[in-house]
Amino acid sequence: MFTLKSPLILASGSPRRREILDQMGLAYTVDVSEADESFVGAPEEMVLTLSRRKAQAVAGRHQSAVILAADTLVFGGAVLGKPHSPAHAREMLNMLAGNWHSVYTGITLLDTATGETISRADVTRVHFTPMTQAEIDAYVATGEPLDKAGAYGIQGRGGMFIDRIEGSYSNVVGLPMALLRSMLCEMAALQARR
Repeated sequence: MFTLKSPLILASGSPRRREILDQMGLAYTVDVSEADESFVGAPEEMVLTLSRRKAQAVAGRHQSAVILAADTLVFGGAVLGKPHSPAHAREMLNMLAGNWHSVYTGITLLDTATGETISRADVTRVHFTPMTQAEIDAYVATGEPLDKAGAYGIQGRGGMFIDRIEGSYSNVVGLPMALLRSMLCEMAALQARR
């Protein structure tokens, strides 16, 4: 595996990202980034830019640490963020139902001792089954779609409407494990050369 020379700091308040790090058996502490998340561009450029911005926002508070920051977005012809109302959630789910969309996650690792930064992105294609209006209404009524990008959670009730994915499941949850492991190995190798 890998051994980092300094503590790992997760720059996110996401409980799903914490669950993934726990599942990987990683020791970390949380320092939530309050970085400005406004940025317009192509999906991959957006998640990479925002993950770097989040890492940099937390880096100044830690002298010798590796900051882990991530940004995830759902793209279905347009960026689908968190819905601002039940009606907006229904609109998004109507757009996704019966169609493919893509989930992008950008990850940045920043070593605060050296400034060395590794940024990578992952993309997963996700296919929704067709949904009736009654199914959409019932799902929105659970409240789950209201705090999720794209108005669904694959790890929750929303998973019953997804019949195919191409790529990393954990990426759709919010943190692609295989990519993160590869990046942590790369960072550990950089630290070992010091």
